[in-house]
Amino acid sequence: MRAVLYHQKHQFALSLYAKLHIHHIIWSLLHHIQGLSLLKSMQIKFTKMHGLGNDFVVIDAINQSIDLSTEKIRFIADRHFGIGCDQLLLVESSDTDTADFRYRIYNADGNEVEQCGNGARCFARFVHEEGLTDKDKIPVITKNGLITLEVKENNEVTVDMGIPQTAPQQIPFVTEHEAPLYHLEFNGKSIDFGAVSMGNPHAVITVENISAAPVEKISKLLQASSHFPNSVNVGFMQIISRGEINLRVFERGVGETQACGTGACAAVVAGHIQGLLDNNVDVNLPGGKLSIHWSGGQNPVMMTGPTASVFNGIISL
Repeated sequence: MRAVLYHQKHQFALSLYAKLHIHHIIWSLLHHIQGLSLLKSMQIKFTKMHGLGNDFVVIDAINQSIDLSTEKIRFIADRHFGIGCDQLLLVESSDTDTADFRYRIYNADGNEVEQCGNGARCFARFVHEEGLTDKDKIPVITKNGLITLEVKENNEVTVDMGIPQTAPQQIPFVTEHEAPLYHLEFNGKSIDFGAVSMGNPHAVITVENISAAPVEKISKLLQASSHFPNSVNVGFMQIISRGEINLRVFERGVGETQACGTGACAAVVAGHIQGLLDNNVDVNLPGGKLSIHWSGGQNPVMMTGPTASVFNGIISL
């Protein structure tokens, strides 16, 4: 009887030991897999910035390895689950002798775009603050070409936005002839607008009161129109005087933003061409004021405005 009990106890002890050993192996495997997952995830340093409330996540892609898919960009831009921004900006090394950096811009929907004026000002301040350059004038290459950024006092930056393009094929805008003002009909209602490219396409509509303008409704109609094969940013301009306007902009891939630098430039160009505005114009946006200068013709548009750094952080992707 004692031998039987001893055998049963011995078998139970062996069984318990085996179970504990198996549990230990499983736990070790899970811990190892979790460790591998953490090793595979990217740890990305970033800076949150804004220009008049038009906000950005700015990433140094020179001193850290970056591999961002469309889904990852959308996650970063998500205001509930990510960091939250209108656009993501990448600072990359230049592959040309004429530029110090490559400036890449991604909208919140994950698509890369040609230009962003408020982002350009934040880009200039970022490379200065991060010690990537000590120059006050910084040439950078964008998807659409070369622009020059000039860092000034009081966190302001002036951007040489280049020569505005009004030829329909350069915007691009599908129409027969170039004109200061175009007309499209939607459901029997006519929309009149100017069309300009500041490296990205803009339609500018003059309204009596921007507060009462159906911004989202009209913008979505124009953005979905086959006349704009690359979609379009839509600005609603209220003229206060020949040197001052109020402006709201509904950006493609983002929606209405607090400020749009290229939209401010496009509005001044369109108003100037239509004989409504002078060379120097203060543009009041929901997020604040930009100063725009354009003397017409084949001269570049100069944009001056403030920037702000909000915080630095690290995100795991």
